[in-house]
Amino acid sequence: MRVSLGRQVLLLIGLAFLPAIGQAIYYRENVSWNEPPTDSAPVSLAVAQSWGEGVLWLDARPEADYARRHIPGALPLNEDSWDEHLRMMLTAWSPERKLVVYCSRQTCNASHEVAERLRKEVGLSNVYVLEGGWEEWEKQQK
Repeated sequence: MRVSLGRQVLLLIGLAFLPAIGQAIYYRENVSWNEPPTDSAPVSLAVAQSWGEGVLWLDARPEADYARRHIPGALPLNEDSWDEHLRMMLTAWSPERKLVVYCSRQTCNASHEVAERLRKEVGLSNVYVLEGGWEEWEKQQK
């Protein structure tokens, strides 16, 4: 019995996908986008606001979003323009200020990535991630 080349290719492709299909079925309730990223220093909006002038707000969203609207006094600091924005942020920062980074929503990774870079690369310790991000800020403004 001779199998055509097309059938052999389809059979090999099907066999190659078997482990992925099995993993998808086994971990179907455990996909990464079901839960927000975890951070070692989350902060609620109420707590961050209670810090008053001791907070330096950092917007990790794309520059177009920042230009459209942002938390009053917030500075842009995102991965796309890291070096340029980092210099600007460091001139506004002082050791006693707490940095609160936010992005679009609770499940957004940008704020977590920016916060982690500030901790590891810049050596800052008072870095927090706003729970709920920009969506939470907007909801509280209504």
